[in-house]
Amino acid sequence: MATTPRRRAAAKATSKATSKASADASVPEDADAAEPPRAAGWETIVGAIGPKVREVRQLHGLSLQQLAARSEVSAAAIHKVERGDMVPTITTLLKLAAALGRPIGFFVDDAEWAGPVGVHLRAAERPVAPADWAPSADGVEAGAIAVPSERLRAGAVWAHIEPGGSSGDARSVRSGEELVLVVDGSLTVDIAGEVYRLERGDSLQFPADRPHSWRNTGRRAADVAWWYLHG
Repeated sequence: MATTPRRRAAAKATSKATSKASADASVPEDADAAEPPRAAGWETIVGAIGPKVREVRQLHGLSLQQLAARSEVSAAAIHKVERGDMVPTITTLLKLAAALGRPIGFFVDDAEWAGPVGVHLRAAERPVAPADWAPSADGVEAGAIAVPSERLRAGAVWAHIEPGGSSGDARSVRSGEELVLVVDGSLTVDIAGEVYRLERGDSLQFPADRPHSWRNTGRRAADVAWWYLHG
């Protein structure tokens, strides 16, 4: 019997359907659930630049403004780099690397942070106290003895306060908590209207979001250590 064009087309369609069914049967059921492609290696490297800049800046006890002055890069730009909102140009990265005392390769190496476990601050190299610790302090000589970072959240300040020295007119308010230890001399601390007089060896812990101020009302200088933990 002669095969008509209609019968040939039907046979061809049946053959295609059979081939497709056979191919589908060989495909695993979870083929559509394949893992998404991994991020390119360069994305991981670029994404690590900001955290490394922030980590080293904090290890040096530098504020954004202080690093901006050292590097001639605006504080706003540094903030964006640290947050990952901006990828620095090679010129910007060179300036930041020089200001932070690190080779540029440190910031573009794909290895994870390999800094020391502990942070050793020598007395002769003690960084300045954080700008928000006591911005209007008078008669006070202070330096940081611990600097918060991505790994270590607590910070601390050592202060030598002359008689009459104080935190100034501004009453500090910040998140977290503080712990004050009088190593020598005495200190009067006002926390939201509650007044505490601390003598040598006394300590005082309080929530830092309450308005607080302090003054050396004694006749000799006081040495005081502050620990603070940002909330």
